[in-house]
Amino acid sequence: MAATTRDPRFLPRYGRVVLRIEIDGAAPTAEQLAPAVLANYGHFTAMQVRDRRVRGLDAHLRRLDAANRELYGTGLDGDRVRALVSHALADDVRDAAVRVVVFGTADPAVLVAVRDPSSPADRPHRLMSVDYRRPLPHVKHLGGFGQAHHRNRAAAAGYDEALLTTPDGVVVEGAITNIAFFDGDDVVWADADWLHGITMQLLERELPSRRAVVRLADLGSYRGAFLTNSIGVVAVSAVDEVEYEVDAGAIGRVRAAYDAVPWDAFE
Repeated sequence: MAATTRDPRFLPRYGRVVLRIEIDGAAPTAEQLAPAVLANYGHFTAMQVRDRRVRGLDAHLRRLDAANRELYGTGLDGDRVRALVSHALADDVRDAAVRVVVFGTADPAVLVAVRDPSSPADRPHRLMSVDYRRPLPHVKHLGGFGQAHHRNRAAAAGYDEALLTTPDGVVVEGAITNIAFFDGDDVVWADADWLHGITMQLLERELPSRRAVVRLADLGSYRGAFLTNSIGVVAVSAVDEVEYEVDAGAIGRVRAAYDAVPWDAFE
């Protein structure tokens, strides 16, 4: 029987308990939250915090600053972001999933949401390819209806994630992930108009990596694949009808490389 979107096996393993939300360093009012709900315009970054530290903090701050310049015409001070995250964590939260959201059509505000920490899935994922590309793909922006819709479609068909592709079959990215393939000893990142994810950026520094255009028709020529996002690294066992035997050693090397990335403090 096909899984449905209510099947917990196919829900993302995000922290479901919201511990705290602040806007510009204070508890939000309804008037402050209204632009986030109604305008649906802005950008964000998501991170896993452990012991009040995060991997790739500078990359997160660069992402926020670049997106802010593109969407609002002005930079976003990294020290301000660090202070806002530290304030939202307060003295009682050391491990969390943190999302920093800049929103509003004018005079943007900075929202920090603190939730229970998340861990990567402990089983390989199966992907369903879909013909869809995110608008303004290099920006991690709000308004991901298309991604959510295709993830729900994939879940209803028994898959774990949607794989976004172009009409002519070029692999772009997952709905909420980047994808890479094993080609011998090298890691091949699908090269397209995608979001350059933080975990992808960190792993490109740590592993023998290259980028290449990957087409659906070529998937059988690779010996494996994996997904990355802010939660971590997950092996891929299939894309549509193409199946991969998961190489525990290769996935283990990727995870070890990610585990070796140093953690950066907010304070």
